[in-house]
Amino acid sequence: MRYGFIGLGNLGRHLAANLARAGIAVAVHDLDRSAADIALAAGATWSASIEELAAACDALITCLPSPKATRTVMDAALPKMRSGSTWIEMSTNDFADIEAIAKRARERGVETLACPVTGGVHRAEAGEITVLVGGAQQVFERHRPALEAMGGKVIHLGGIEQAAVTKVVTNMLAFIHLIADGEALMLCSKAGVDLGAAFAAIAASSGNSFVHETEGKVILNGSYDIGFTMDLACKDAGFAVEFGRRFGVPLRLAGAMEQTFIEGRARYGGGAWSSMIVKLLEDATSTPLRAPGFPAKLGPND
Repeated sequence: MRYGFIGLGNLGRHLAANLARAGIAVAVHDLDRSAADIALAAGATWSASIEELAAACDALITCLPSPKATRTVMDAALPKMRSGSTWIEMSTNDFADIEAIAKRARERGVETLACPVTGGVHRAEAGEITVLVGGAQQVFERHRPALEAMGGKVIHLGGIEQAAVTKVVTNMLAFIHLIADGEALMLCSKAGVDLGAAFAAIAASSGNSFVHETEGKVILNGSYDIGFTMDLACKDAGFAVEFGRRFGVPLRLAGAMEQTFIEGRARYGGGAWSSMIVKLLEDATSTPLRAPGFPAKLGPND
């Protein structure tokens, strides 16, 4: 089974490298040739174009920053893909967009799996990121070894819609937790609590969260470097609010969260790390949330 991987950003480069380390044949392509370095060092090969990659692989994996990017890549790739091959979409995307491309793919005899991932860049680097799978069971089973090579837990959720919505829900919760964690740490700071001790107390309490244990560290360090940008956060927050409208679910917290991230992007720029959303509160109170001993960047063991 030969895999092609397009989209070697902060997340994708580690997923592709994990495939290669597992001894799976994988060729890679990205607009930035240097983004392939990690995957190539792990044993992947380079393809000069989308078309070349699509023609040579049994399964094409995409991990891209926007629905527009996915459409652009698949417009180029689909005409070259062989009947019987598979498109594996690992981007966070609207299920309607994925299903529209999947319909075109079926007309060419190409199967589709929606396989968004959740857990953060550091989990991808460690090979422990969670893979959420949507698509036919038999297609999932065919590619299970590759999905397990890229991630830790691999969970089949049903169809494309179920996987895409579940991924957006995980990000929606993470963004809400992030804003709440900033407010909690600020309350502690204003009350004179040592923030290192406050971090430990929250982590050992019923108020703990995955976001606190991970993003809380880079906030207290001051780097905010979580490998995920404001632009991406606004995209995914927008999906959550749109899905709420589509399914008739009132999302009060998600609506407030989306507006907060839109404000954060306007203040700090779309390329700023999403954890900088907490800086809105730091700036408003003229109180930086800092404590010694916390890492500037999360490692595979965080």
